[in-house]
Amino acid sequence: QVQLVESGGGLVQPGGSLRLSCAASGSIFSRYTMGWYRQAPGKQRELVAQITILGGTNYADSVKGRFTISRDNAKNTVYLQMNSLKPEDTAVYYCAIAVGTPRSSWGQGTQVTVSS
Repeated sequence: QVQLVESGGGLVQPGGSLRLSCAASGSIFSRYTMGWYRQAPGKQRELVAQITILGGTNYADSVKGRFTISRDNAKNTVYLQMNSLKPEDTAVYYCAIAVGTPRSSWGQGTQVTVSS
């Protein structure tokens, strides 16, 4: 099973930026869609962004124009650049691979807190 490890979370002021990284073990990284999800307290986990093996992307409406997902298949790493952060972006952010398939796997999550 693929192991996913997120990093880059933290505390940031509104309007600030953070870059999340997710490093994957194993050899299947380049063959599957990667996604970033988030879960705020008292809310369901939601999709933030996805990137296909060919680089096609999909974003939640709430983050369009502010967040950018990218992947480096040579480094088995997916990134989420988050700009113009808002308090409502506060959540635990998870990366995931191959969601909806038998190969799916999730990271442990990284906390992002947007507060002044």
